[in-house]
Amino acid sequence: QVQLVESGGGLVQPGGSLRLSCAASGSIFSIRTMGWYRQAPGKQRELVATIANGGSTNYADSVKGRFTISRDNAKNTVYLQMNSLKPEDTAVYYCNADVRTRDWTIRGYWGQGTQVTVSS
Repeated sequence: QVQLVESGGGLVQPGGSLRLSCAASGSIFSIRTMGWYRQAPGKQRELVATIANGGSTNYADSVKGRFTISRDNAKNTVYLQMNSLKPEDTAVYYCNADVRTRDWTIRGYWGQGTQVTVSS
C-alpha cells in the first residue's frame, strides 16, 4: 500500500506564508500527478493545485500568483508554498497522488489532511 503524510500546517496571520509538504511512501513504482486540495467548514473539497510528473502545473484561480506547487520526484514529495495568505484560505489541506504501485495497479491516494488557519 501507499501512505501520504502531510506536514507544515498551522496558524498564520493574514499576509503571511506557510509551506506544506507531503511525502509518499510504500509500494510505489511511479507517481503521476500530485496535488493539493482543501476543504473549508461547510464547503466541498476543492482543487488548489496539481503538478504532473513532468512538471506542468495547474492552479485554482483563487490562488494563482500566491501559491506555488513543486515536487521532488527522487523523494516522492510534493510541496505547496503559500504566500500572501488570506482568511479565506483557512481550510484542511489534503495531499493527493496518482500512484502506480509495484503490482502495476494505478489509483489515487489521499493524505490525512493538515489544518491551515489564517487569522489575526
